Amino acid sequence: MDVGLVGLVAGSGWAAGINLYGVVGLLGILGRLGVGPVPDGLQRTDVIVIALVLFAVEFVADKVPYFDSFWDAVHTVIRPVGAAAIGALLTGDADSWQQAVAVIGSGGLATAAHAAKATARLAINSSPEPASNSLASLVEDGLMAAVVWFAVSNPIVALVLVTVLLVAGGALTVALFGVARRVLRSRRRHREGDEPPGPSGGAQTTVETSG
Repeated sequence: MDVGLVGLVAGSGWAAGINLYGVVGLLGILGRLGVGPVPDGLQRTDVIVIALVLFAVEFVADKVPYFDSFWDAVHTVIRPVGAAAIGALLTGDADSWQQAVAVIGSGGLATAAHAAKATARLAINSSPEPASNSLASLVEDGLMAAVVWFAVSNPIVALVLVTVLLVAGGALTVALFGVARRVLRSRRRHREGDEPPGPSGGAQTTVETSG
């Protein structure tokens, strides 16, 4: 498998972990425009239209606090599987072992990107600022589009970009996971502190009776 194909598969796989439907639609459009080597199956009109409709749905859902985390949870399997399918299509003319590597690698990169995105959204949803969701979504969509563009037009740049994003995403996932745990633990302690004392806790009330 040459470096160009590796960059194409890696870029598409990572980007699919952020927004699968955007990747499918953008690959199809770029293929139609002759920007780079895109399989005919992704350039079909019905595939592009369905992908763009689903992208529009996700574009809205991804900006709604808390619902975005639910959407990510639903796509925990969908994005990696979709990325693996894209990898198989992109390497359709390659040897079977190369295609297997592309499928596994693309799915793995999508899983890593999805984990970083989902963890970041959980951390953002613990913040009282609703505008953060929209900003994060726009940044993610921009990164997805940029990576797909380079994957098709300049795969070597895409490969470098994916490597940097993979390392940054891993570090971000670890850091934000720790922050989210601390926030949840703090909220739990706060709720427990607000609970009225039970029969065995708190101050005891003495009732005096007169004979």
